[in-house]
Amino acid sequence: MEIQKPVARTAVLFLAAIFIAASSAEARVAGVEIEARYPFAAGRSYGAAGAYEVLVGRFHYTVDPELAANALITDIAHAPRAADGAVAFAGDFILMKPVDPGRGNRRLLLEVTNRGGLALLPFLNFAAWSNRPETAGHGGDGLVLEAGYSLLWTAWNWDVTAGNGRLQIALPAAEIDGRPVTGRVVSELVPRWPTTIMPVAWGNSRGYAAADAPAARLSVRPSQTAVRRQIPDSDWALLPGRSAADPYHVQLKTGFRPGQIYEISYQATGARVVGLGLAALRDAASFFKHAGDSSNPLAGQVDHIIGFGISQSARVLQHMLWQGFHRDEAGRGAIDAVFAHVPGGGKGSFNHRFAQTTRHPSQHEDHQYPADFFPFATVPQTDPVTGMSADLLARARTAGPLPKIFYTQTSTDYWTRSASLLHTDVGGESDLALDADARLYVFAGAQHAIGVAPKRGRFLLCRNPADYRYLLRALIGRLDDWLGGRRPPPNSAYPTIARGSLGSLAAYRQQFPEVPGPDGPLAPPKKHLAPPRLDLGPRFATDGIIDTHPPRFGPVFETRLPLPDTDGIDRGGIRLPALAAPLGTHLGWNHRTDGAIDAIGRWAGSYVPFASDQATARQTGDSRRSLAERYGDRAGYLAAVEAAALILVQQGFLLNRDRPAILGRAARRFDRQTAQQIDDGSCAYLR
Repeated sequence: MEIQKPVARTAVLFLAAIFIAASSAEARVAGVEIEARYPFAAGRSYGAAGAYEVLVGRFHYTVDPELAANALITDIAHAPRAADGAVAFAGDFILMKPVDPGRGNRRLLLEVTNRGGLALLPFLNFAAWSNRPETAGHGGDGLVLEAGYSLLWTAWNWDVTAGNGRLQIALPAAEIDGRPVTGRVVSELVPRWPTTIMPVAWGNSRGYAAADAPAARLSVRPSQTAVRRQIPDSDWALLPGRSAADPYHVQLKTGFRPGQIYEISYQATGARVVGLGLAALRDAASFFKHAGDSSNPLAGQVDHIIGFGISQSARVLQHMLWQGFHRDEAGRGAIDAVFAHVPGGGKGSFNHRFAQTTRHPSQHEDHQYPADFFPFATVPQTDPVTGMSADLLARARTAGPLPKIFYTQTSTDYWTRSASLLHTDVGGESDLALDADARLYVFAGAQHAIGVAPKRGRFLLCRNPADYRYLLRALIGRLDDWLGGRRPPPNSAYPTIARGSLGSLAAYRQQFPEVPGPDGPLAPPKKHLAPPRLDLGPRFATDGIIDTHPPRFGPVFETRLPLPDTDGIDRGGIRLPALAAPLGTHLGWNHRTDGAIDAIGRWAGSYVPFASDQATARQTGDSRRSLAERYGDRAGYLAAVEAAALILVQQGFLLNRDRPAILGRAARRFDRQTAQQIDDGSCAYLR
């Protein structure tokens, strides 16, 4: 093994048109830089809210390390301090608001960025994705804009690589006795295709710089619990990045084999005070809600803030609740409601020394990173292995009024993201209640990632086409209604052990029907994620420092799965019209074909169409009823979709304005599926 020294990097100056000093008495945002201010969608008017504008800028934060509200930030005592004793740092933000603040609805939607990127709120946008909202396409059909919401995106995780407009934050590195903190870092590399070079961190993440004497080693194993095989030092090299957009890499002369788990372990330097990212989200929200001076573009215009996050970002919000970061340094409410979409059962590596924020366990990868850890449930629970009793929301309740919480999950999140632990005991033996201020909605048969990847690629089956954004669009309004005291939300809808709709992997495999696959009957997965209890060393629980590299695996937390009906579609939860009146079996899992043994995709579900008629079904050994048996013809199918959509409207899970779009999508899907050979591997009929 060899390590190459980093090349010099050119400093980049952030030039702003405006700098406004904020009142530290109002919020811990000490200053606001405005880089750009422009009309959204060329000044288009959105209903009663009128025209919108976009402000792009940078917050300058100051955090008091002596306050109790910041006591849980790992290494804050070792962060460099300004002359006044505060810890200072800065990060990007984007604000989108009505030009006339008086026409807004006094609500701010804070979308937590995902690895520096904007999702532009699924209930806002159906087509264009961008890291800077500019065109009418980014506003979709104007749902939340017409309602008068202001929208905020602000950077929080330091390790996001630059480029593509991803939001950046500059968090300080911890120092002890004037020297940068060093420590061992372990990074998993799981290649998707043959290659000789891989970044040490995935998901547009930089990874930590190697120390002068990195003492590095590289190993490989086929699965999480297999024995590590050390790779000779002469066969590989650790390569530093060439710019802020380029992370550290590992180069392997013999090449990385797809699906294998490679592990680079090295001595690193520059441990950032990662937990300050949570404080940045908290303080940005608090600033817009509470700051009353001219530095705040929304001064006096925000009554409530709703935090929204997808996947990693949802886990960030969950972590903030767990550690009480929904309230600011003065104890005031910063985030009043949380919409956590597909968080699984996790929190994250968001507040410990040498945390790698993008990491989370899936069925095959990243089990050693602290993301799926006790406690999981929103009510008190006890871990029978450790004897620990805890409650995910205990600290949040103590800090003040608990935010209203919506959790939304998909079937995939039960297979690969431990979602059942939110509402079962850690032994998987019984159901647990939800806190009175929380609701859980599971989108049955849907996959974690929104949208369709038309080609199979690295998966055995076509990916799942179910588009649950229609449900999110309705639910954001219902969360706001609940927060404002206008009407209660719909009852939670999710699979349970008591109703027989949630069970073990063995039960799932036993109940799965005869479904044809590419090479005979389709076999359900042999594995799903059951995260291990991690022994991270004696200082992790108290100081956020991992001493055991890699950590030792203890007994797993038992996770459970939604059980299938006779079509193979999960029972329990909410069914989209496309699943209540299905054209095929929508599954939360998909077999990987990249060389990982018995592995399933991290975020991908799958889809297996029904036979067109009964004779075809018999020929292929398909136990499921054919399209002809179910619907008769196209008109019968569309009538079933329309009926299912009306039921969801009545239940509060669907907007009436979205029924025509759903019906149109269903008609196109029916026409494509019945007109095309569906076993050609293209999956184009799903679009």
